[in-house]
Amino acid sequence: MFFAFCANRLRSFFVTLCQQLNTFVIMPANKNALIRYKTIDNCLRNHYRRWTLDDLVDACSDALYEMEGITKGVSVRTVQSDIQMMRSDKLGYNAPIEVYDHKYYRYADQDYSIFNMPLSATDYEALQEAVDMLRQLEEFDQFSEMADVVSRLQDKLAITRNGRKPIVNFDNVPDLKGLKLLNPLYNHIAHRQTLRIEYQSFSARRSQVFILFPYLLKEFRNRWFLFGSRAKDMVLYNLALDRIISVEPTPDVTYQDNPHFDPEHFFDDVIGVSKNINNKPRQVKFWTNREQSKYVLTKPLHPSQQLLERNNEDGSCIFQIEVVLNFELYSVLMSYGPGLRVLSPRNVVAYMRDCLRQAADAYDNS
Repeated sequence: MFFAFCANRLRSFFVTLCQQLNTFVIMPANKNALIRYKTIDNCLRNHYRRWTLDDLVDACSDALYEMEGITKGVSVRTVQSDIQMMRSDKLGYNAPIEVYDHKYYRYADQDYSIFNMPLSATDYEALQEAVDMLRQLEEFDQFSEMADVVSRLQDKLAITRNGRKPIVNFDNVPDLKGLKLLNPLYNHIAHRQTLRIEYQSFSARRSQVFILFPYLLKEFRNRWFLFGSRAKDMVLYNLALDRIISVEPTPDVTYQDNPHFDPEHFFDDVIGVSKNINNKPRQVKFWTNREQSKYVLTKPLHPSQQLLERNNEDGSCIFQIEVVLNFELYSVLMSYGPGLRVLSPRNVVAYMRDCLRQAADAYDNS
């Protein structure tokens, strides 16, 4: 979803910049169309020749053969549709293509080109935001083809909008251990490859080996986790990438899906990544004081959050969420300090009380 959002922001600006950047990086479904648009544009800018519709068809066919090896040519109807698209505002061209002598095509404005359209200040700002966001995807080889274009777009924007400071910033840990595994693991999952993984958790004295069917990569608080089922019993594991020692394919073990693991909805009832397939969500009720209520109201702890009660006198509130009980939940609850108190269930109340007492003791004994 995130990449799709960024790509959509870029798509509306890309064609107008591609000639300045001397490159064509486009979505495969539109690639041939853009080659035709560029070819038609080059033809109509040549005022020393008269261009019939058949001439434009031949030019587009030749261009597609030279660039893409397409031998079937282009139909007259396709080029007619391209001309109508270029004339329209759908791509922002509004090209002044006219027919004269009932036969020939040309630009009414001899200086016009689909690549000469100026971008407004708003366009530049929106494009810079999209570039900033796409920069966050550089760890994945799957976006490497776009990375080169993003770099050149960024350089072009820096020159054009000199002095403009970043307005979008994301949390990131560039030297985080395990990031180099993102690309190979992504490819292993995409190709449904069983893996032999050597792994050592923080609490383990020695590493252990998993034969794993990998399903999903998930990020939480700048750490990446691999979800997969152990081959011998299909138990679901999540392995932190920064604790993985080695990964290699195991082709002699046939890959299997886990029918009980749905990556689209598995995390609907959890905060963080710690959850087993059989875990059931619990209703957690908590009180917040006036100050913390403002934050919890505007940024819910979980999509299931409900406001049960509001005290108009002191501004406190009582909320309820329905989530799996895990370490990440406790960390979030404790992050609100004395401004949040868990009311139920009792085991969560007891856990929070013990943790906070230990924290207080640590300060008392320092």
